[in-house]
Amino acid sequence: MAPAGLSIVLTAALHYQSDAFDTSRPKLMGRHAAGEGFLRGLARHGSAETLFCHSRTEPEFADFEARVAALAGRPRACSWIPFGDHAGLVRAGCLHYPAPGIGELAWQRRFGPARSYSLTGVTHTTASGSVMDGIGNLLLAPLQSWDALICTSTAVKATIEAVHAGWGAYLADKTGGTPVCAAQLPVIPLGVECDEFADSKQAAKTRASLRKKLGADAGDIVVLFVGRLSYHAKAHPLPMYLGLEEAAKRSGKRIHLVQAGWFANEALREHFIEAAKSFCPSVNCVFLDGRDPKFRMPVWFAADVFASLSDNIQETFGLTPIEAMAAGLPVVASDWDGYRDTVRHGEDGYLIPTFMPPPGTGEGLARRQLLEMDSYDRYIGYTSQCIGVDVRAAAEAFTALASDSDLRRRMGEAGRARARSQFDWRVIVEAYEALWEDLAARRAKDAEVAARRPGMPVHPLRGDPFAVFAGYPSLTIGPKTVVTAATGASEGELQRLAAASMNNYALELILPLPRLAKLLEQIMSDSPVAAEKLLAGVPESERTRVLRALGWLGKMGLVGFAAPPA
Repeated sequence: MAPAGLSIVLTAALHYQSDAFDTSRPKLMGRHAAGEGFLRGLARHGSAETLFCHSRTEPEFADFEARVAALAGRPRACSWIPFGDHAGLVRAGCLHYPAPGIGELAWQRRFGPARSYSLTGVTHTTASGSVMDGIGNLLLAPLQSWDALICTSTAVKATIEAVHAGWGAYLADKTGGTPVCAAQLPVIPLGVECDEFADSKQAAKTRASLRKKLGADAGDIVVLFVGRLSYHAKAHPLPMYLGLEEAAKRSGKRIHLVQAGWFANEALREHFIEAAKSFCPSVNCVFLDGRDPKFRMPVWFAADVFASLSDNIQETFGLTPIEAMAAGLPVVASDWDGYRDTVRHGEDGYLIPTFMPPPGTGEGLARRQLLEMDSYDRYIGYTSQCIGVDVRAAAEAFTALASDSDLRRRMGEAGRARARSQFDWRVIVEAYEALWEDLAARRAKDAEVAARRPGMPVHPLRGDPFAVFAGYPSLTIGPKTVVTAATGASEGELQRLAAASMNNYALELILPLPRLAKLLEQIMSDSPVAAEKLLAGVPESERTRVLRALGWLGKMGLVGFAAPPA
């Protein structure tokens, strides 16, 4: 039940830039697939009648409308909230940002009441310097209990809590106070549209057709990997190659490994091909472009087993294992980050043990990243070279699944049931809507943290420039300042001066030209006149614009200023 006077929030305005929701791009990343999946789930299963789009431009909103209709399979009512439209965000009740950096949004909200609306963000990779800075900013930004950073896995939540513990301890030593993150940190996984992976006659035809192209006979085993093909930034393929080579020898089965993804460059492609020849020569290794619609869905139906042995700190959740479960495939995944939240060892597949060096042994790598001696790619690559997956356990898992069709069927059926009950977008969207409703209730009753003090800037590091630089000028225009019309001031001269681009580019933030003309006319008729008289009758909300306009008129040489008489 929502508090009196507060409507239940069943949706949120989606902060929209098409890049974050587009999987047709050449450089396809996990965050793009996650973004598109979330938008599809919201468009298909969201309870709200209207979907709100928070974007900079109207063309972006048009793109949002078209994308929503295509993903939903039907038209959906959409409403545009332009950047800076505070009232629109109040109407929506919540702003959802498809990334972790909601701290800056909290500072932006502070220009109005903090209770105006809630903020939610979501984690993707957390290893980059910019994202770490954003996570640290959560302790400093004016976030409230009615805001939330959604963690896609328990592992990534633990990462954020660890960062906050270290950053908070430093700030406590520095300032004597211990800051806390007031925002909620709920764990809500990513989702999958299970119906798209369901068994059907068409799926059976697709399976037969693609397996024929792969040269896979009925008794052969097709193992599938889906994702970016990068040994330094995604998953090193060696444990998978060595494990499958051993499984081929032990089981006597012909094994085909389909790696459906994309390479960032030709050198990476060559490295993968060479490694496959060297480390699993008994396995038929096939590389497909996972971005190509010809393969993007069909590969799921052609496979018997799915494998993803991620060993990289840039991973946080891992969408492909739940896609595999939805497709009814047993999963061999590394016991790593979000994978352990999705795959149940011995039920839906196997979780393969992982290992890494102890805390305290990686400070040299962190220092190199901080000094920008290494790029982000090199940082995560160097780190991943010290992280491993148990090759022996991988071989045993692959051997068991290759040798036992009944085991594959049981695990596949268990995974499919789990995907539908726990990770279908219908379930995930319900969890989001429940969170938004809970945040609305908190917004109505919880105390505000670090409320803005009267007279203090909204953002201490982005203060009013006329306050921050108040020591610069000879005179500050105030209510008692005497304003005098300059010799030669006239409306015609105003129009001449305002016609020049170097003079008019900020007028939309100062005063429209007709109102400037009226202000100048008033000054000319009363000159000299105290600024407070010019402000009489001006609405409070417009007084700052009039004072800025006086500064502009002075800049144009149309008026002069003097301090009030003693």
